[in-house]
Amino acid sequence: MAKRSFGVSAAQTGPVIGGCGSSARWRTHRRVIVYAESSAVLSWLLGEEQGEVVRGILARAEAIVASDLTLIECDRCLIRAHAVEGMSEQDVSERRATLNDAAAHWNMLTIDREVVERARDAFPVEPIRTLDAVHLATAEVARSAIPDLRLLSLDSRVRDNASELDFKVEPLRSEIDS
Repeated sequence: MAKRSFGVSAAQTGPVIGGCGSSARWRTHRRVIVYAESSAVLSWLLGEEQGEVVRGILARAEAIVASDLTLIECDRCLIRAHAVEGMSEQDVSERRATLNDAAAHWNMLTIDREVVERARDAFPVEPIRTLDAVHLATAEVARSAIPDLRLLSLDSRVRDNASELDFKVEPLRSEIDS
């Protein structure tokens, strides 16, 4: 995993709850619901370069769907940042509180049997890491109930697979390549 930057305080990342937005790009859709994959959430939470783009997408979403895996991966990253990279306990605590506050408004999905069965199968663009397969499987299961679900990720393998699985992927390449 790439090293994370900790130059932004948890307070600067700001809360993300998800609500109707006014961006012209989003106004054309009746409802915008995003599946938040860990790479995107961590970018926002850690104040990385693309974090503000992610924060905007989450803030404009009518609803946010995430896997329990998203919270696990984010918490593990914060624990690792403290243990290995020197993030202060206070900063870890603040970022964890920010994540928990936001996630309290998200629709959290468990890793159930249907997700496990799908994650065990091949994906269009292999190889893919195990946890990425769980995210994609969870998003596919969620899409069976939410046909317009968009997938929010900064991970190229997840994004490539999501595109091949006919998800609308956020952010647009132009938003992250600039």
